[in-house]
Amino acid sequence: MDVRMFVSGRRVKKWQFIQLFATCFVLSLMFFWIPIDNHIVSHMKSYSYRYLINSYNFVNDSLSLKRSEDGAPRYQYLINHEEKCQTQDVLLLLFVKTAPENYSRRSAIRKTGNEKYVRSELNANIKTLFVLGTPSDPLTRERLQRRLVWEDQMYNDIIQQGFADSFYNLTLKFLLQFSWANSFCPHAKFLMTADDDIFIHMPNLIEYLQSLERIGVQDFWIGRVHRGAPPVRDKSSKYYVSYEMYQWPAYPDYTAGAAYVISGDVAAKVYEASQTLNSSLYIDDVFMGLCANKIGIVPQYHVFFSGEGKTPYHPCIYEKMMTSHGHVEDLQDLWKDATDPRVKMISKGFFGQLYCRIIKIVLLCKLTCEDTYPCRAAFA
Repeated sequence: MDVRMFVSGRRVKKWQFIQLFATCFVLSLMFFWIPIDNHIVSHMKSYSYRYLINSYNFVNDSLSLKRSEDGAPRYQYLINHEEKCQTQDVLLLLFVKTAPENYSRRSAIRKTGNEKYVRSELNANIKTLFVLGTPSDPLTRERLQRRLVWEDQMYNDIIQQGFADSFYNLTLKFLLQFSWANSFCPHAKFLMTADDDIFIHMPNLIEYLQSLERIGVQDFWIGRVHRGAPPVRDKSSKYYVSYEMYQWPAYPDYTAGAAYVISGDVAAKVYEASQTLNSSLYIDDVFMGLCANKIGIVPQYHVFFSGEGKTPYHPCIYEKMMTSHGHVEDLQDLWKDATDPRVKMISKGFFGQLYCRIIKIVLLCKLTCEDTYPCRAAFA
């Protein structure tokens, strides 16, 4: 008998025993700690659920609407641009989720990486739309709505439906995006949704998407992936989800709603799924995860999609950056610095690559969690 096979067999049995022991231990924790609802325990329960179950078919079955029901709620368009995607060569349809009062943020975005810049400098065709509902404050509603109409007459880049623009209607904003894409821009190669405080490094993103378009990529979904995330059961949190709304200890995998990209075929499938699921769950990125899970699409973690924290300000970071979160006042300055042609020169050659590798390790591989790019981005 081959000694190596014997040793290998013993290792396999030992590993199987460890797996069995760990599973029993976690299940016992889940059983005994169910009444306790603190942060650590809820994450342990959710991770156990996610990695032991690995299937959420019964979740989707439970949330599916009956045939007699009318599906997702529908609202009238107050502002629309059906003609936006008349050209057939749309590489990227970009939806920016914004609030009616955030005029300054929209203005900054219009000055950075806009359609004209992408067409002339990057040789690509993108379409950008700001997505919103109606002003929720009754005292300022009429004034803000008049200003929105004026703003759209100036820029022709707003779509609006008649639901109140609030945190608890984020899923309605999600449905607006996918419904519009399905109706008026089904030929877009990629769809991206982003918050209005997200910086998008458009040259890097477009170059990446063009490379994917050339190989005809499908079933594509990238962003900052949350795996085994538990529902928040703390009633004081705005993310609180009741057991009646979602009774399981973990969500299907999903990407943070701050920014993610999907291919056109996924957009079409997600739209169909969104019409068959109960959309009362107001956390839009989780709802996206449920829709994608129903059609069998799995998100891919892209290390250069940032978390809640801003990415470090450094040319070596800008070289491969895709998104950075939390930019309001500095968006235009960051755009100027990050897209400077000299950025690409810093990492040229062996010593340039070595320098940037060291810089990225220092900036990203810290003991304290800053929720920006992960440490492995330093080696990507």
